[in-house]
Formats: sequence, C-alpha cells, structure tokens
Amino acid sequence: MFAGKTWWITGASSGIGTALAEALAKKDARLILSGRNTEALEDVAKRCATPSLVLPFEATDFAAIPSIVDRASDWAARNGGAIYGLVNNAGISQRSLAVDTVFDVYQRIIAVDLLAPIALTQALLPKMVAAKGGHIIAISSVAGIAGVPLRSAYCAAKHGLIGYHDSLRAETAHQGIQVLVVAPGSVKTNVSKNALDANAKTRGVSDNAIDTGMDPAVAAGRIIEAVTSGKRELILAEGMEAAIAQLRRTDPDALFDRMAAMVAAGYAQQMGATST
Repeated sequence: MFAGKTWWITGASSGIGTALAEALAKKDARLILSGRNTEALEDVAKRCATPSLVLPFEATDFAAIPSIVDRASDWAARNGGAIYGLVNNAGISQRSLAVDTVFDVYQRIIAVDLLAPIALTQALLPKMVAAKGGHIIAISSVAGIAGVPLRSAYCAAKHGLIGYHDSLRAETAHQGIQVLVVAPGSVKTNVSKNALDANAKTRGVSDNAIDTGMDPAVAAGRIIEAVTSGKRELILAEGMEAAIAQLRRTDPDALFDRMAAMVAAGYAQQMGATST
C-alpha cells in the first residue's frame, strides 16, 4: 500500500502535509507534492529520498483542476502505475466571532477547505475507480465534529468535508476505495498564525494550544498506522479536544453548555477576537 505506490498530498509544504510526505517517503512511496509555495515544496521533495513530482497549483482554480489531475496521472503512469493515494490536507482556519465576520471569510474558507478537495477528488476519483482501488485521506478537524467558538466558517467547511468523505466511502467501498477521515485537535503547525480574522486578513499570531500541540511527525505516524490498520475515522486529539469530539456524539447538550460557558467566560477576548 506504500512501497512503489504514488501518493498525492495537498498542503504538502508545511505541517501535517510535510510530515506525511516524509513518513510516506520512508515507506518508499512515490510522491506528488502540491500547494502554492513552490520553493517550500521543492525543499520537501529534496528531503524525501523517493521519486517526487512538485506540482504547485491554486486549489480554488477549479477550471484548471482536470488538467492538473491529468498531469499528475501522467507522471504516476510513467513511474509505475496509477495514483494510489490522495491526501486532502490543504486548508485555512479562522479566529473571529461570527457577528463580526465579513462574508468573504466564509467564501474563502469554504472554497479552500471544502470545495477545493471536493473538486480534486471528483476529478481524480474515476481514475482511482478504474485502477480498482486506492486510499483517500481527508484531514478534517475536531472542529469538523463539534461546532467550536471563533471558527464558524472553519467548522462549516470541516463538517462538510466529513460529510462528503463519509458519503464517498459508502459509495466506493465495493470498488476498492478506502476512505479515512482524520480529525486532528491542536497540532504544532502554522494553522493559527495563517488563520483569517474577522476582516479576512491573516491573523499573524499563533495560539498557545497550537504551539504546545502534537508534533506533526507524531500526527503523521498515527495517520499511517490508521491507514495500515484499515481505520475509517481517526480522532487525532488528546485531553479536552478528544473529549469535545466524544461529547458531541454522546452528550451534545453537555458540550453545547461547555462551549457557551467558554465564550461567556471571555474566551474571545483571550484569543484577541473581541466583538466590535
């Protein structure tokens, strides 16, 4: 499932994407590395001692995606076969109260975090079905299971990402496609620093929870283990964040009360997202 197989990772220039590329390379997988930062992608490719294609593209240029998929598929064919694995990882987050947030934030986050992976998967899926199998991994979030404060757009997109991939799993399991949904909590990446504020500007600062979060290499290792064992969902979180996901499914009222209490106690102010 790894050695000699081609895996395509979006958002491969940093964070979980980079860590997954390095973990897959150690298992002798061939890599297609995508994102917007060509230089960073090339650096990742250099660190991965395996055949790699750096394929930068704008995730929301939906008209270009079919040709991008053709380029990726042609490269995979020249290197021994079809694209076997797709990791829908690219995304952008948010830190703002809904009441303050301009609509552009919703448009941008839903386009990047939901519509872009759907567009890429839809373009690649017929080729994976024709190849009679493969793996699709969706990097969602605990915020895709539970609605949490300051992330209304992010939650909307990540909830949708889970719904799409759950449906896809049901439809394609008999065709040999295995779908894994990953719901991380805080992982030590630039996700908070790159998040959008209420005015669709880059936030520029990180959260303590992110800075002290799970190491991306640890996260990647657990994802690889989940793929190997055939898991269909992985809650990649610990402590309170794991409890949030569990509560949403077992005692939603308790979770709703806890989230409301956080905001009432000043969570938005602590995060620098005060209401205007």
